[in-house]
Amino acid sequence: MADVFVSYARSDKARVAPLVAAIEAQGWSVWWDPEIAPGQEFDRQISAELKIATAVLVVWTPDSVESRWVRGEAREAAERGILVPVRFENASLPIDVRALHTTDLDDSAKDARSPQVQELLRALRALIDRQRATQPEPAAANSNSARSAPGGGSARVAICVLPFANMSGDPEQEYFSDGITEDIITDLSKVSALEVTSRNSAFLYKGRHADVPKVAREFGVSHVLEGSVRKAGGRVRITAQLIDGASNKHVWAERYDRDLNDIFALQDEISEAIVKALRVRLLPEEKQAIAQRGTDNVDAYNLYLMAWQYYVTGNEWDARRAEAIIRLCSRATELDPGYARASALMGISQMTLHFFAGRAGDTGLVATERALALDPNLAEAHAVKGRILSGDGRHDEASVEIDTALRLDPESYEVHRCAGKLRYRQHRFDDAIRHYTKATSLMESDIHSSSMLSSCCTAVGDRAAAREAARITLARAEKALTQDPNNGVAMAFGATALVVLGDIARAKEWMNRAALIDPDNTNARYNFACALSASTGETAAALEMLCPLFATMTKALLIHVKVDPDLDPVREDPRFKAMVAEAEARLAAAGNQ
Repeated sequence: MADVFVSYARSDKARVAPLVAAIEAQGWSVWWDPEIAPGQEFDRQISAELKIATAVLVVWTPDSVESRWVRGEAREAAERGILVPVRFENASLPIDVRALHTTDLDDSAKDARSPQVQELLRALRALIDRQRATQPEPAAANSNSARSAPGGGSARVAICVLPFANMSGDPEQEYFSDGITEDIITDLSKVSALEVTSRNSAFLYKGRHADVPKVAREFGVSHVLEGSVRKAGGRVRITAQLIDGASNKHVWAERYDRDLNDIFALQDEISEAIVKALRVRLLPEEKQAIAQRGTDNVDAYNLYLMAWQYYVTGNEWDARRAEAIIRLCSRATELDPGYARASALMGISQMTLHFFAGRAGDTGLVATERALALDPNLAEAHAVKGRILSGDGRHDEASVEIDTALRLDPESYEVHRCAGKLRYRQHRFDDAIRHYTKATSLMESDIHSSSMLSSCCTAVGDRAAAREAARITLARAEKALTQDPNNGVAMAFGATALVVLGDIARAKEWMNRAALIDPDNTNARYNFACALSASTGETAAALEMLCPLFATMTKALLIHVKVDPDLDPVREDPRFKAMVAEAEARLAAAGNQ
């Protein structure tokens, strides 16, 4: 944990460096992320460090006041009473922090002995001394109290579950080890006495060697769980070890060798053993919640894990991918008709085929309604229903479903993703930014949410935030293309990110490559048109990209086209209006499908 978190615009790094040096000269630790590489998961690191900082120094400049990230960090710090603001160039401060005393620095920042810098250091010292004075004594070794996180801070029990290694010797079994890891994260998250690092953050270590003390410091946790899974035939072997983040010593370790049919009981056993080793109390209702897997059928569970892996790592809106998910979930629900999660996931893919691939028939609503009949409290099913209703233009009804989903599970990736899409279509961009930021942080392979986040930030004029989101998008697209060079959607979102980042030449190379490799990918073509329209001003090229799409455009996509702010530069063009009118007439003649 750093004593001081510094919030600033990257363009002001030279101004911030002398302040950091002055702070470190006092013996205090500083986190100011000068070495974060473009595309690195900055949102994860910033959230973790901001949460555990003792004091937050916000450097206001004409650039930083325009940054949504800096304003958000300042707002959070102010709410916690740990904000220390300074200002350069008489920058106009955001309304919600104007009441706080702000030190003007300008030329005095480079002199650590100047009255202004000394005033800053006194303000920081007051916060740091206050924190140290109120910090509780470490718990005794035999105490049942929560243990302190590495690096100090308030006493708590926090854990990071690293991705379990697939030891099956078959890369195709990766879905199973990932599924086991996700289930353990979900189980532990149900324990109120524990703080659990998100899946997205933990999975950044997938396939990488983890230095446990470093992981503990990075995520601000007291313990780290790591392990492996070997699945062969009808047997499964799971090894797990719980490690103290400060001492790097094993707190608990076990190896389980069981029949695959015992997998649910085994997961319960592991979760309860971890809770016991951490010496926290497991409430009766929490034990009951952990035991709820959604199905008792191991084969159905295995099929669902396969389908989920396709969903989170596959080519977005690829028809073959969607068809594979539907087949897997369909078989899972045949084996267990009461498997609500499988029905909900099937509904998502049926929606994809109908709304985005133009397939006639089921919109996914039948499967989604079935999931809700089986489990009315399944947040993802409400979210998917909301997205289906939104695709049909029924935004008010969709809002009811989205609000219900957010209430049921405010930490769900799928819920925030669907909420972001609806709010984007409603032009509620601040809400959309919040939801897409959350979705981006919850799923490290999600290219769509980070790209939409960039579009939202562009729509509200926050160019700095748009570029940050574009860097994440590009990094994720590049990673996806190393795994599947034919991933047209990764190329589409990557090209859009390159346009936002100003690399137009490379963006057009990606567009041309995608057109050759995946010429029928309508989503890629649409994203290229948006990029050309919103960021390059090449309206003629954008209209040329759009023209073939209108011939087969679905109702859902046309609804989106009418409100997409990326297309505002071409919206009044007579050619665009003519294409919209022709698509409306075609859909009306076909029964508005």
